Amino acid sequence: MADLLTLENLGNLLMLCFLQAVLGFDNLLYISIESQRAPVAQQAAVRRVGIMIAVALRLVLLFLMIRLIDAMAEPFFVLNWVGVLEGGVNFSTIVFILGGIFIIYTAVKEISHMLSVDHLDHDVEGKSGKSALQVITLIVFMNLIFSFDSILSAIAITDVFPVLAAAILASGAAMILLANSVTAFLQKNRMYEVLGLFILLIVGVVLLGESGQAAAHAMHDESLALKVFGYEIIPMSKSTFYFAVIVLFAVEFLQSGYQKKLDAERHAEQSRH
Repeated sequence: MADLLTLENLGNLLMLCFLQAVLGFDNLLYISIESQRAPVAQQAAVRRVGIMIAVALRLVLLFLMIRLIDAMAEPFFVLNWVGVLEGGVNFSTIVFILGGIFIIYTAVKEISHMLSVDHLDHDVEGKSGKSALQVITLIVFMNLIFSFDSILSAIAITDVFPVLAAAILASGAAMILLANSVTAFLQKNRMYEVLGLFILLIVGVVLLGESGQAAAHAMHDESLALKVFGYEIIPMSKSTFYFAVIVLFAVEFLQSGYQKKLDAERHAEQSRH
């Protein structure tokens, strides 16, 4: 126990909590949006149960990954279709590709749903006919997909399981405390839900980019980097991702301010007449 109470582990814990908070925002955003697909009376319970199950499974995933990270690093196979598709494919590559495709599909589907006429007619009763169990299953599955990137980043900081587990439990508690507030905010400010879906779309692209270098980084061999038609798939940097998110928020803020100004001018003009 005394070995855990060191300045190094304390510093790592603080860094991991910050990392989980930053990387976990898109996860919380997805939970807040997806939980609204459940029956209205069950939405708060769906969020709590979904997050608790997801955190428990994330701990299991972390425990397994610490022990199997070396085994998963070895590429399952190496693509050698010169000029078309080249590079190594390991477990991380598959998870990033499948997770990225699923997130992009989910974001596009929900954006299309919000643009439909049916969305306006049935929004009060719930956004879809999904049961609470279906929504919880989706939340747990997507939490695991989102957590894969953060767990890999966390393991790069430390491999001390108690420290990693404490950071995950802290992030889970924060998500439970904030989920209802985020959901209530999105319900009152619907334009930010659209903004959140576009952020999820970017997250999907980020995961697809991470797949290109997964095998190369694991084996420290740049020849295993994925190439499509001779072009290497390069991950989006975190700074680029957050810059894109800031730009989206800035555009939405300016747009909403401009719209309010136009509405005020129109109202004033109508009052004069």
